[in-house]
Amino acid sequence: MAGMVDLLTARQDPAIRDSVTSARRDGRFSTRMENGQSQAPPAPSSPVKASILTPGPFRSPKSRVVYSDRLIPSRAATSRLDYSLLEREAAAEAGRPRQSLDPGADPGADPGSSAGAYAQLLRSQLLGCPPPSPDRASGGGAAGAGAGLAPRSPTRSPARKLFRYMAGDAETPLSGVPPASPYARGTLGGEDLAAATPGLASPARPLRRIPRAPFKVLDAPGLSDDFYLNLVDWSSANTLAVGLASAVYLWSALTSKVTLLVDLGPDRMVTSVGWSGRGSYLAVGVDDGQVQIWDVAKATKIRSMEGHAARVGCLAWGSAGLASGSRDAGILLRDPRAPPPFSVRLSAHRSEVCGLRWAHDGRSLASGGNDNLLCVWDARWSGSGGGGSPTPPAGATAPASNPSRPLRRWTDHSAAVKALAWSPHAHGVLASGGGSADRTIRLWNAGTGSCLQTVDTGSQVCCLAWAKNANELVSTHGYSQNQVVVWRYPAMTKLATLTGHTLRVLYLALSPDGQTVVTGAGDETLRFWNVFPEARGKGAAGPAGGVGAHLHASIR
Repeated sequence: MAGMVDLLTARQDPAIRDSVTSARRDGRFSTRMENGQSQAPPAPSSPVKASILTPGPFRSPKSRVVYSDRLIPSRAATSRLDYSLLEREAAAEAGRPRQSLDPGADPGADPGSSAGAYAQLLRSQLLGCPPPSPDRASGGGAAGAGAGLAPRSPTRSPARKLFRYMAGDAETPLSGVPPASPYARGTLGGEDLAAATPGLASPARPLRRIPRAPFKVLDAPGLSDDFYLNLVDWSSANTLAVGLASAVYLWSALTSKVTLLVDLGPDRMVTSVGWSGRGSYLAVGVDDGQVQIWDVAKATKIRSMEGHAARVGCLAWGSAGLASGSRDAGILLRDPRAPPPFSVRLSAHRSEVCGLRWAHDGRSLASGGNDNLLCVWDARWSGSGGGGSPTPPAGATAPASNPSRPLRRWTDHSAAVKALAWSPHAHGVLASGGGSADRTIRLWNAGTGSCLQTVDTGSQVCCLAWAKNANELVSTHGYSQNQVVVWRYPAMTKLATLTGHTLRVLYLALSPDGQTVVTGAGDETLRFWNVFPEARGKGAAGPAGGVGAHLHASIR
């Protein structure tokens, strides 16, 4: 009965009645009858707040707010959805001491320098962000002078916005990761990585260092200062042959031993020397038109060949035999094993022939003369025919059925053509150099007859030689610079300019290992230069591949 009185009293009080009504609606009030008595749960501590926050069926539908966890982005061209990483508070970073995790780090060094550089590298490699400018990094002007006294604040990186969707704008016209270039110097970067991060990108490969001074000098008294002669040659057996006046001397690059091979006497003069392919025989040209063949191991002359009416200024051994050029404007192709006379006479020049060079495949012969003419001959017509009657090879066709007519004939040079060299790296590429009135190096395609490139050297071109182990070229010069120049092909950029000779550098020979060149000049010296790299996978056998270690000596 007392419970019923309390319930009726509560119904008469308006405040209590509203609270009970709300509690019943929420299910928080229930009447239980135990032993004939009803019990009511305690009223909520804040009945008004519970009635406001709790949605009920009697609230207006217009006031209901519907929430959802689904996001549908807009694909409009001007839209941008940005999901930024949380920015760290500057005050927390500035007040927190930085500790290095490297146990071997210098305690006095700045612990944040390496971390900052590493973070900058990651931003530039992964996100393509340019590094901060020097003015911004240092604080700029006088303000940056006292930056070391104040605590550094962390750099706010533009790469904080890591997860970002863009439809395209002025800064990034194309969305997505920029394509990586195969020529990028970084490991992960794009095409402009080197320009964006000049301090962090991989450095360019340094150029090879070429010594500017010769490592060995030989005195060569009596070495002629004549542009049209060829008096120095280096054999595959590492022996240097030098013609000095009327004598021929042999200098061993392994032992530095000098040997006198032949002395022609006071009335005759050596005008050219040339080694056979294996280095067993040496051909000697004489001023009276004779060509002598010497067996170097036995130091004996095995043959003398006539045929020229004037001095023999150039010699060249090839698979087809021995070629000799003379002041009589003729070229003779000889087989030293065949009986006389010579095999083939090539007549296209109108003046002295001063340059001869066989192609590496042995099928073509290049000749240059004092008539400014450059020719390329088909060597397959040099078979022994006896009496000057050539025998054409199977399938070969001579131009106009005349073996004396060259395959190529160029008149672009304006001076004597002595310097000739065939490229060992590109088939049919021939380099030629002109005299003092021309001063150019020209690159030719012997197959098509086209001129690939012309380089003005500024001085007389005396000799040319290709490197065996690199796509490079060396040239020697006379009037007026008397220098040796190393070129990179095909750009024809100068790698080194070597000086030391006081007169024209008229003679040039390449060592068998392809690293060293020897130059001879009218100053009666032979200088050895280490200009070319060694072959890959092979080490040098000493100073410049076995050249004697004495710095200065005499060849006789």
